[in-house]
Amino acid sequence: MILIVVKFPVRPERAEEWSALAAGYARAVDAEDGSLFFEWSRSVGEAETWVCVEGFRDGDAGAAHVRTQAFKDFVERAPDLVAAQPQIIYVDAPDLAGWGPMGEIRPRD
Repeated sequence: MILIVVKFPVRPERAEEWSALAAGYARAVDAEDGSLFFEWSRSVGEAETWVCVEGFRDGDAGAAHVRTQAFKDFVERAPDLVAAQPQIIYVDAPDLAGWGPMGEIRPRD
């Protein structure tokens, strides 16, 4: 599995445009054959920062992702909406297949 986490600092005056772009992009990535998950959230500590967490089946799926029109369109549009260069964490974890249960927390009865 390829795990990617990216922090996008968004220009406050462009937040509405970013939200629309992010929603459409998420739908497109979710529909990709090699996509395991794709999530957007807002940072608790940095109100104008959006955090993307995405997983792809393997390196081939990740490579296919960056060749999609959705990725190309996102990369073309995002520079007008971000306030600074996004920061990324990229992990190639071939032994992982996706989400697993967290051992420390379970619902109380």
